[in-house]
Amino acid sequence: MPDTPETQEKDRGKEQPRRRQARGERRIAQLLEAAASVFCSSGYAAASTNAIAREAGVSPGTLYQFFPNKEAIAIELGDRLMHEMRETYGAALAPVDPATPLADAVGAVVDRFIAFTTEHPVFFALMKGPDTPGRMAEEHDALHSTLVTRIEELLGSLLPDASAADLTRMAHVCLGIHKAGLELVLTHEGAEREAYVREVKDVLIRYLEPLAGARPGTPDERSAPEA
Repeated sequence: MPDTPETQEKDRGKEQPRRRQARGERRIAQLLEAAASVFCSSGYAAASTNAIAREAGVSPGTLYQFFPNKEAIAIELGDRLMHEMRETYGAALAPVDPATPLADAVGAVVDRFIAFTTEHPVFFALMKGPDTPGRMAEEHDALHSTLVTRIEELLGSLLPDASAADLTRMAHVCLGIHKAGLELVLTHEGAEREAYVREVKDVLIRYLEPLAGARPGTPDERSAPEA
């Protein structure tokens, strides 16, 4: 087809919406990054659209072109983080080879979740407060249920003799330990944070060791005398 002035004009017409869309996506990303910073420093309840606009370096009017209020910003931010979190737990909580040492299995899971939360502290800031927007609270509850199920599957691969009721109970305990430890981890930096991460892993391992019995990496096997 010849490249006529008419076809060139049509191509330019198609390119302009794409450019506007790309600029809009960049602006949304800028606003979400600013909102994450404000929510972390002030908390969701105390945050305002004016503070978010100021952090983003734009006028409140520019912000309102994309979001009607701070709840809409929080929901969009939460949706994106939920999607990334689901990808994280999908990879972290896959069933493992039964021969995997318990310490290795626990360490891999904790490291993956700690990395996600330290990279996105706003996720924890939004989810732990009583003023979390309703839709986000509902999605968080759904995520919690899914996490418990995935932890049950992971524990089932490590503890094949455990009953379904035991696996459910252990999954809830493991998730509770992790959440409590996570709050301590996030309040520290550097070497002290790493020390708290090791403590969280140690608590989980010591909880699961008596249930795991003589598995690779458990005290029974490590202390067994050589033949």
